[in-house]
Amino acid sequence: LPMAFRDVNARRHIGLQQLSALASTGRTFLGPMKSHKFIVDEITNQSTLICSAVRLLESLDLTSAVGQLLNETIQAQNKEFKTGMSTLLFLVGAWSSAVVECLQQNVPVPAIVSVMSEGLNSCSERVQCLQIPIDDVKKELCSRRARPKAFESKTGQAGRDALTNPWDLLCFQRDISAAEEVIPINSHSHRGDDCNFNKLLVSPLAGFGSVASVVSSAGDRSSSALSGSVGAASSCFTRKLTHSRHFSTLGKGRSASQQGNFQGHLSGPSADVCGCCGLGHLAVALSHGNQTSVKLLQSIAAYQQERAECSGNSQINIAEIVTCCVLGLPESCSCVSPGFVTLVSPEQASVIKHFADKPLRVLLMDGDLTEGYRHLGFNRPPNVRTILEHPNPQGWAGDVWLSRMSDILMSFEVNLVLVKGNVCKNFMERCTASRILVIGCVAREVLCAFGAATGARAVTYLSQLNASSVGNGARAELWKSSDGRAVDLGELLPARISAGGIALLTAVLTTALPSKARLLEDQFWTLLYRLHHALKDGKVFPGGGAVEFLCLSHIQALAEQPGRPGNDRVVRELPSPWLAEYKSIVLQALASGWRRYLSVLLWNTARASSELEAGASVDHHLQKAAACGSPSAHILEEFRRGGVLRSGSEPFPEQVTDLRVCDNVAAKTEAWRRALDLVLLVLQTDAEIITGPRRNQILNSTVSSEFMFL
Repeated sequence: LPMAFRDVNARRHIGLQQLSALASTGRTFLGPMKSHKFIVDEITNQSTLICSAVRLLESLDLTSAVGQLLNETIQAQNKEFKTGMSTLLFLVGAWSSAVVECLQQNVPVPAIVSVMSEGLNSCSERVQCLQIPIDDVKKELCSRRARPKAFESKTGQAGRDALTNPWDLLCFQRDISAAEEVIPINSHSHRGDDCNFNKLLVSPLAGFGSVASVVSSAGDRSSSALSGSVGAASSCFTRKLTHSRHFSTLGKGRSASQQGNFQGHLSGPSADVCGCCGLGHLAVALSHGNQTSVKLLQSIAAYQQERAECSGNSQINIAEIVTCCVLGLPESCSCVSPGFVTLVSPEQASVIKHFADKPLRVLLMDGDLTEGYRHLGFNRPPNVRTILEHPNPQGWAGDVWLSRMSDILMSFEVNLVLVKGNVCKNFMERCTASRILVIGCVAREVLCAFGAATGARAVTYLSQLNASSVGNGARAELWKSSDGRAVDLGELLPARISAGGIALLTAVLTTALPSKARLLEDQFWTLLYRLHHALKDGKVFPGGGAVEFLCLSHIQALAEQPGRPGNDRVVRELPSPWLAEYKSIVLQALASGWRRYLSVLLWNTARASSELEAGASVDHHLQKAAACGSPSAHILEEFRRGGVLRSGSEPFPEQVTDLRVCDNVAAKTEAWRRALDLVLLVLQTDAEIITGPRRNQILNSTVSSEFMFL
């Protein structure tokens, strides 16, 4: 077998350099104020707007072994947590560069692996003291109220000072009886079985309706703060663009005509301005400035809590949530609709109009609705795709099969067919002509929800259909925006399919920019999973770089302490006089990753004019923490005051703010571990062996001198 062999130079380590170069492409994704990137497809010339490490790596040409390892690591983090990928990607690059510097100082590879691993384990144990129980977070955030005495001042100055506090602003809404800005659970159906569809929820990030004239400037200021950065918001007041029609903040007061679907009225005591037992404020703390997703998530939390009849279960059921992107509408029209919202063709829309408010008989299919489909067995192995026995790219099916399947549907008077997989094009056209609505590529969670609500049982083939498999009570209608207007976008139209008591919500994400649709969907799911994992962990970390700051302080303290690095096996293998020197060098390399993380975080959030200035600010805060005697106590106190890395030049530097930025515990620590594991794995690679056709390409390339051809 012809092969190409390249020795990995221990002093400059090609793999680590490649890893650092790949990771550097995502450094602008760090922090809440991310810089977006356009990805242009050279074949179709279509562009997509991305703002996540996952989408970035999907778009890169990762043909190298290092690139594939990096992509697998990012995908594993995304699959398990849906958050923490940007942190992982950045630390991979920072620690790769740090390890290369260790190699250039002739530090042995076993010493680097051992000391770095032990250092990260020590950090993970050290930061446990910063974990905040969820119940404490919710109680603290919900207990914040506007102080009545603040509005008793004759000059009004105290009132204005109180309104500069973002969380006081949020809770101020509770005492206002005027119209308040809300996100509705969007439904325009007045049927009895959909009576729960009209639940409304006050958005704590919204404007203040008729009281906008009283708190207008403070509302704008708090809104800007909520999309700000590392723990505190006041540093961005003068830098935030608030009067642009393109970059205006959702939190500003607006007239009723401008607020779109965020306008509504409270109905009884069931409305919870704290956002479903504190989940609303917790979502704000985990949102990192993503206000639109916060509003949607608060509506979802309120609806699911209403369904649970205030049982005390504060968990978010992700299995009951799906998304649908609707193009052509402004982002302010995004809302949550009960049931299943999907896009249909104009022909299918005419069928839906024919149904009007009629109850439909529904059929669920767990597979493809094509002539050649064969299932692989009911115990489906993971990561296996169904293979058609007779693939037909044109989607043609025999007239006999089409007629027989259509007769089966008509004999059971089926009006609606929800199919998990693909649907034969000719069969769908025939069903549409017969006024049978067929929807393909439906998620399994949607099938389960309709099965529970209508009594339908999923079948694999139409030949298995019987009377007990057909459900009743489904309804279909064209989706309408919150102001009641039907949406006609030309090729595809949004439609809403529901059933009485169905445990399913659709987050309808609207945008006028097609390239931004995937970005909005990613942001929504990221926040949803952050809240889900926070409730699952039962605790959160203080955000804004607080945890990484403690890691940096801790590692620097370890580097200054005398002692043996790593485990006993490595200690026995290394000469004793070198141990202290290796320990200091390797721990300082590990600390340099945290330092770069914090510096870039400050720089990206406009708290420093350069990365160098940001690094100086980090060093200043390290000195303050060391002088305090207890870095963890100092960090918690600074977090309570508004942020660990606050600057003394910020407006209101001495004011205690209630704005909280929180991070997930398990997702963050696992991102650290995965990043270091990947770096150390590549570090311990001593050769690159390439087989197959690429060997000939390398033979004729400019880098052929680096390889030995076998």
